[in-house]
Amino acid sequence: MAQTKLDDRPLTIETMAAHLAKGCKPADQWRVGAEHEKFAFRLGTNTAIDYLPDAEGRGGILALMTGLMRFGWAGVYEGETLIGLSRNGASVSLEPGGQFELSGAPLSDMHEICAETGQHLEEVKEVADEIGIGFLGLGFTPNWTRADVPVMPKGRYKIMREYMPKVGSMGLDMMFRTCTVQANLDFSSEADMVAKFRMSLALQPIATALFANSPFTEGKPNGFVSARANVWTDVDADRTGMLDFVFEDGFGFETYANYAADVPMYFTKDGHRYIDLAGKSFRSFMAGDLAEVPGRRATLKDWEDHLTTLFPEVRLKQYLEMRGADSGPWSRICALQALWTGVFYDSAALASAWDLCKHWTSEDRAALRLDAARTGLKGTIAGRPIKDVARDFVAIAREGLKRRARFHAGMVDETGYLSELEQIADSGLTPADRLLELYHGPWQGKVNPVFDDFAY
Repeated sequence: MAQTKLDDRPLTIETMAAHLAKGCKPADQWRVGAEHEKFAFRLGTNTAIDYLPDAEGRGGILALMTGLMRFGWAGVYEGETLIGLSRNGASVSLEPGGQFELSGAPLSDMHEICAETGQHLEEVKEVADEIGIGFLGLGFTPNWTRADVPVMPKGRYKIMREYMPKVGSMGLDMMFRTCTVQANLDFSSEADMVAKFRMSLALQPIATALFANSPFTEGKPNGFVSARANVWTDVDADRTGMLDFVFEDGFGFETYANYAADVPMYFTKDGHRYIDLAGKSFRSFMAGDLAEVPGRRATLKDWEDHLTTLFPEVRLKQYLEMRGADSGPWSRICALQALWTGVFYDSAALASAWDLCKHWTSEDRAALRLDAARTGLKGTIAGRPIKDVARDFVAIAREGLKRRARFHAGMVDETGYLSELEQIADSGLTPADRLLELYHGPWQGKVNPVFDDFAY
């Protein structure tokens, strides 16, 4: 009798939870994955870049990806369309509005991450210079309207673009006008996952405040220090937010699997073809009850795909993803990894970081999320200045990194990657506050200088 493939077996909550639990690994196998996005713009006009060449024949995102292949990147295709690149565990992906993302390989320390990031930016700059493209690290486009941003040719984005306006007012802004930097980290057991999930979810708005870097919308101050973070407050309540159930007794892999199973779907795939299932029940798909795909039941691959369509402030796959930071210069890409690694991978630091926030209520956490987007480090949380919490958070991370003692060339440990965050926390001024000072001062009420002064 033919053996049934694992992917063909009917899914249950137990098997879906077990899939998440496969991420557990011993501490000596823990790694860190860095992801960052950046806006591509046309040098000279500061306009968004389309996939194909522009009217003057200057190359777009396709030419950028094709050019990177000279450095050993292999193409990733959807049918005949180039939608990404891969090399040695890292990938370059095609984001909805042409944002250019590096998803780094899982690496051992901050030194390796910064080397990887630096190599990527050098390679990208070589190709981009040839076709007249520059890059800007901000959390939100400073002057482009939605209509200014082209749509990239990837099947899932068409489905998302049509569904987003039905469930929130700012989903299209999220897709086309935001950029983030992200850290992906490991856990050893279900209990370790729970401890890290709770701590990082509660403190995620503190990271949002430290990295806030998007005070402009369509050429003017928008009233936020992180417009990107504000966008996420009205994208789709079913798949975003602070996940109060994570803090409840009994939370674990199965709880998260049940939550994810109740999040409406976007799609399933048939080879390279996307089938629109937006708003449909994943549980119905598990039972084989979706009329759009008669006779089909969800597989483990469908579960993996579905997990990528959830967007809480911290996301669980077979690792934990920190999703709360605006994009910025390359130095802060490394800083985000250092911040979370310092508190994730040292038990004393993990406990100290939890002590900062364990007494916060659900209402405290929700208010902090809103305050971090609007005022950054200027607000309070549970009666304490956010600035002071941020300073303590960074200091705890520093001690964790110091105890990790990962040295480069036998001399420099990882703590130096936190220097910029220490300056931000000590000053109480976010990167966005500094941008606003320039806008109201030397830039004389204009935002276009950001493309000159802050481009990669």
